[in-house]
Amino acid sequence: MPNNNPQRPTLKTIAELTGLSLSTVSLSLRDGDKLKKSTNDKVAEAAAQLGYVPNRAGVRLRTGRTNVLALVLSADENSLDFTRSLIRGIGEELRKTRFHLNVIPEFDPTDPELSVRYIMENRAADGVILTHTSARDPRVQLLMDADFPFVSHGRTEFYSPHAYHDFPGEEFVALSVDRLLSKHRKNLLMVAQDNGTTYHSIAITSFHRKMNSANSCGDVISDASLLNNTQSVRALAHQLAESESLYDGIICNSELTALALIGGLQDKGLVLGTDYDLVCRQTSEILPLLYPDMDTVAEDLQKTGSELARLLLARIEGENVESLQTMHEPISNWDAV
Repeated sequence: MPNNNPQRPTLKTIAELTGLSLSTVSLSLRDGDKLKKSTNDKVAEAAAQLGYVPNRAGVRLRTGRTNVLALVLSADENSLDFTRSLIRGIGEELRKTRFHLNVIPEFDPTDPELSVRYIMENRAADGVILTHTSARDPRVQLLMDADFPFVSHGRTEFYSPHAYHDFPGEEFVALSVDRLLSKHRKNLLMVAQDNGTTYHSIAITSFHRKMNSANSCGDVISDASLLNNTQSVRALAHQLAESESLYDGIICNSELTALALIGGLQDKGLVLGTDYDLVCRQTSEILPLLYPDMDTVAEDLQKTGSELARLLLARIEGENVESLQTMHEPISNWDAV
């Protein structure tokens, strides 16, 4: 039943309801691993019934911890449903813990360290999740120098190891090229906006290497001025459709970009699956809904969020960073059929 008591429930309230001592209730909410599961379940059920919310200021004074993780969101996001799916995955992982999530936007794109400095200087969280990581990301350097727990969605090129979870651009490219070549597509194009991330550089390098090993022709378009919005991408598609050498196989790193390309090519009478094939990195359900026969290689962003949270919690507890580096398994939809 909901709590009708207008006073804010406390540890003493939970102790009175459960018949447990105040110290047992406190220990259960702070570090339940040291108690029996039945005791923890009893305390958790009472806390939920009473609507108990920990006093974070008090927790911080007692333990030095905030019981908060901070997700720093980059201003550069071109993936459909990225934020919602990632947060949902993080929330699923944190639901079983004492931790909560704060989402902090990138305050100033020209100063990517600003949000991270704010978290560190104000001790606003016990750990940080970074997205859109670059090869020599200054945020990563700042956190490593301060020995502040963090995990990145993406690899870097720093000599010192750190916790990360990444979607393997090299595998995405290899799967996509092989798929297009198996459909007898001969003139391939990779369209991927250069957003400065390590993932982008890995994907482009992998594309050139894969095309060379297959003795096939392939080009890359990554100019941000051509790919920074759907209107410019659609105009690019018009140019591609009218060029003398038609690309019959396209690899795309963004669903929004893929949709704009398909629309622009369709404007000029080119039909997906007939005049050309396209393989896209999939991060939502929009592509299968609109183009059920289109080839995609998916990243389950909810699982990514859960894994990022798991790695960060392990880092906060002191696990070695070299054991906290994992890769997402790409899911090719043609194998699932």
